[in-house]
Amino acid sequence: QVQLVESGGGLVQAGGSLRLSCAASGRIIFSGNGVGWYRQAPGKQREFVARITSSSSTNYADSVKGRFTISRDNAKNTVYLQMNSLKPEDTAVYYCNLYVYWGQGTQVTVSS
Repeated sequence: QVQLVESGGGLVQAGGSLRLSCAASGRIIFSGNGVGWYRQAPGKQREFVARITSSSSTNYADSVKGRFTISRDNAKNTVYLQMNSLKPEDTAVYYCNLYVYWGQGTQVTVSS
């Protein structure tokens, strides 16, 4: 069993920054797996935000490219999502995903 726990969400004004964390535990070789961040806004489908591979290659949704940065610390079994220049449209519950496992999500609210 694998557990993913997101943290770091909150309320921030437009233009502000937040750093989300996704900590993994359980029976998995964290360093050998890619990890993704997704988000779901009220009334919308869950959408891809960013992903980092086991070799630390990254890719981003066009909507966050240049503003968000995904990174990983294998020693801590943790993936981060640094979010800068936040916009009200970034408001959503953010989830991390590793293989078939999902965290419980962390709320990000950006006020205008």
